[in-house]
Amino acid sequence: MKQRQSHPELFPVEPQTAPLVGIAKLASEAESLRQGHEVEYFTLGARSILNRCDAPRMPFRWTINPYRGCEFACRYCYARYTHEFMEIRDNMEFERQIFVKQNVRQLLRRDLRKVKKGESIAIGTATDPYQPAERRYEATRAILEEFAEHRGLDISIVSKSDMILRDVDLLQRITRNNSLYVNVTVTTLDTQLARILEPRAPRPDLRLCALQELNAVGVEAGVIVAPVLPAITDQPESLEAIVAACKKARGRYIFANALFLKKCSASVFLPFVEREFPHLLDQYKTRFARSSFTSSEYRKRLRELMSKLRSKYGIYYRERTAPPEFEPSLFDPAAQQLGLFNDEWSGTREPASAPRPPGC
Repeated sequence: MKQRQSHPELFPVEPQTAPLVGIAKLASEAESLRQGHEVEYFTLGARSILNRCDAPRMPFRWTINPYRGCEFACRYCYARYTHEFMEIRDNMEFERQIFVKQNVRQLLRRDLRKVKKGESIAIGTATDPYQPAERRYEATRAILEEFAEHRGLDISIVSKSDMILRDVDLLQRITRNNSLYVNVTVTTLDTQLARILEPRAPRPDLRLCALQELNAVGVEAGVIVAPVLPAITDQPESLEAIVAACKKARGRYIFANALFLKKCSASVFLPFVEREFPHLLDQYKTRFARSSFTSSEYRKRLRELMSKLRSKYGIYYRERTAPPEFEPSLFDPAAQQLGLFNDEWSGTREPASAPRPPGC
């Protein structure tokens, strides 16, 4: 197998003032597994598979990411910074160089000793556990096989892929003895828009069909609408179409998070906006030059709109699936339909006619 250093065009050699350590050293020693279609997979030796999350706004204590990097190439992805830990500074390489963690089941068996009762574990917080690499390397399946041997755990999975249906047998086994829920990410039902936002992810209708099948076999699943992109995917009609589709697919819950645009993500997302939505570029630059977050007023309006839509469609909020800042406000039946950024943005994208929920 080839060593990672054999690709100087992908990994330019820069003068080092100190030897590489930790994850950067492991990545530098990775072996290439396959090259082609502008994506290359590498092995990655890992010392641990469970990572502690101490961020107070997160609803979980531990995270698992079977891969580093994600082939889905979502233009807005906040996790591109994770490649920087391996001294890979080109943010486009996050979707071209996928690192496959080794010995994940054995590591998980050992690491679960650290998990205390009531501490939750989230799979797929920085990379999709069902990206194309999983079809061949099955790191996620190996992790689920280990979870299926345990009791009393609190586990969640987040994914954009209907490949999760491959593992229904394991998900059902895990559900019998643990708390498990699956968060299916849907940002839009507009297939053409989804294709440019999330170029290599499965179509939204396929994700919703997976949602329906999971709930039909007793695996609790709902929808994350994240991120909501100002002036691109945040039209009330578009958000309502997703809530209606979630209801039709028997989703157990739905919530939305607004765009979080870190510097590393902006280096990919802003050129995308300039190419696809040039009339919005100045507004995005101005808004996110001040902060990685949308304004508190924008987030408040999004909370209120989603609360109204949940009430309209009879989908109830599951508290532990969302960060505290997105707790629902009280529903006001007399509230007007909200325009999310009347005071911040102009020139919003004209929404396509709301697609009908899928028939699976």
